[in-house]
Amino acid sequence: MAQQYFITGIGTGIGKTITSAVITEKLKADYWKPIQSGDLNQSDSLAVENLISNPETKIHPELYRLNQPLSPHLSAKLDGIEIELKNFKLPKTENNLIVEGAGGLMVPLNSKELILDLIKHLNIPVIVVSQNYLGSINHTLLTINTLKQNNIKIKGIIFNGDTNLESEDYILKYTGIKHLGNIPMLKNVDKFNIIGAGKNLHF
Repeated sequence: MAQQYFITGIGTGIGKTITSAVITEKLKADYWKPIQSGDLNQSDSLAVENLISNPETKIHPELYRLNQPLSPHLSAKLDGIEIELKNFKLPKTENNLIVEGAGGLMVPLNSKELILDLIKHLNIPVIVVSQNYLGSINHTLLTINTLKQNNIKIKGIIFNGDTNLESEDYILKYTGIKHLGNIPMLKNVDKFNIIGAGKNLHF
């Protein structure tokens, strides 16, 4: 049976796209970024496509392509559209599928709904991407607690970037969720390093 995972992070800019590329390559999965905000000529979909080596991955087109590097609800408003949850449907594929979110769980899609609601709507397990910095324990525990409160299945957590064993050990013991591995800080992000980073992950 094909594996399907939603990649969310504890915030913005903590490495969801690199992590998504690593997992996509490791599982030879398809990739889908439902909402892209910002420079559409340097989208996350294009970044992942350029980092993938295997011939099986298909990059599915974004549902919403928004022009401003802002929260989806505001970027959509400036583009004169409204994001509607009912429009989101998983791409049809028999392959594994990686779905990358935008920012963290509480990022607004419109005046009433959040990324959290999109995850519940798509109904696939979540992989949490964390990164070690001052305050990251709090942000990680809040993210995991919110997922648990909403009865969302969590596949596990991946720590991206520099390692902090004390913080990671606390998070894993407190939450009890599976540690899928660490992705080291990649000085040169290329196809070779993406393959190498995938060897550190355990599904």
